[in-house]
Amino acid sequence: MSSPTALKHYFDEKLATRIAELIKPLDQQFPADSFIERVAKAVGPFELKKRVEVIADELYRALPEDYEQALSILMHILGPENQSEKGMFTEGYFLMPITFFVEKYGVHDFEGSMTALYKMTKRHTSEYAVRPFINAYESDCLQLFEKWRKDPNAHVRRLVSEGTRPRLPWAKKINVLGGDPANNLSLLAPLFHDSSPYVRKSVANHVNDLSKEHRALVLDYIEARLENEGEHGIQTARHALRTLTKVEDKGAIALLKNFQKEGAALK
Repeated sequence: MSSPTALKHYFDEKLATRIAELIKPLDQQFPADSFIERVAKAVGPFELKKRVEVIADELYRALPEDYEQALSILMHILGPENQSEKGMFTEGYFLMPITFFVEKYGVHDFEGSMTALYKMTKRHTSEYAVRPFINAYESDCLQLFEKWRKDPNAHVRRLVSEGTRPRLPWAKKINVLGGDPANNLSLLAPLFHDSSPYVRKSVANHVNDLSKEHRALVLDYIEARLENEGEHGIQTARHALRTLTKVEDKGAIALLKNFQKEGAALK
């Protein structure tokens, strides 16, 4: 993936033009020229995240005032779903301002916005945009996540893990669910042996995050997952315990040794 410094140049007048051309057939009142001009003038001095926000803000200014109507238009320009477990970022960067639009302006509309994030995560990722909704509607989000972790789409299942990571890179830190890391681990349990390596890697990263502050709980959790037979369990466990093994934690090393099976390291 390109560095944030290089990537920032993607979010410029050219991207604004692309978005405007997609919107205009759906909204004849969309002020394409002024939208493009405002983006071009505003993004110059900014880095990646702020450039994304500029485009989202200009979309908010240019689209219908009614959020539901504006969101409906944006949902019609998403393009096809990502059929692979790669290219989540490289194939869907143009959607970053749209996910940010939902993140910044849609928290008041839980159902509409979460439906939008569900659709968008199949094309790019909603792992950052979903976090304000977790903070505002934790119980409602958990009900959805219980369903989404069984979704046939790996991108949706991954969102359950990645979106709730307390230490997600590039994102604001959030608290563990319900103030108890056991809630995070319980939510992830069915995904620990997921058929998708893409999902399992996210789960391992999430558990590794938790291991930095909740060592004993994570070790007990990993042991329980490994006792519950699963084809990929030891691979996920190795990746989830990498921080502990790096510091030569005796409990983590012994646990992995006891359950060692043949298999390549998680990729």
